Amino acid sequence: MGWPDASRIAAAIALLVLGAEGASGTEMPPFPGLSGDIGRGRALVVDRRKSFCLLCHSGPFPEERFMGDLAPPLNGAGSRWSADALRFRLVDSRKLNPETIMPAYYQANGQNRVARAFAGQTILTAQEIEDIVAYLGSLKE
Repeated sequence: MGWPDASRIAAAIALLVLGAEGASGTEMPPFPGLSGDIGRGRALVVDRRKSFCLLCHSGPFPEERFMGDLAPPLNGAGSRWSADALRFRLVDSRKLNPETIMPAYYQANGQNRVARAFAGQTILTAQEIEDIVAYLGSLKE
């Protein structure tokens, strides 16, 4: 196992210095030095092997079949939540609802039933979080 990449180091420092929550308690500022890409974010959202978003959410993805209905549709996400609020939900939605079935995409600790090969790792990188936030933030009603 090698050293973590620079984005993971920057993200860890951000979480330590800034805290996982913003001023309102349900927001998180951007990861330092990173900006999201809407196209990469959309690709991640529809990637059923990487983010799993479409297992529970539906959205403006006419080419996708079998989208979930367990969680709010992603249509208009950028109108309902700020970028900081979206980031907070992606990093660890358990802070909003301890009983949620949404994965904590940027938490390496406290995960249940994780294969040894993935123990201590996050599901998404800090850059991937920023990309998804950029895409979801672009979804205005």
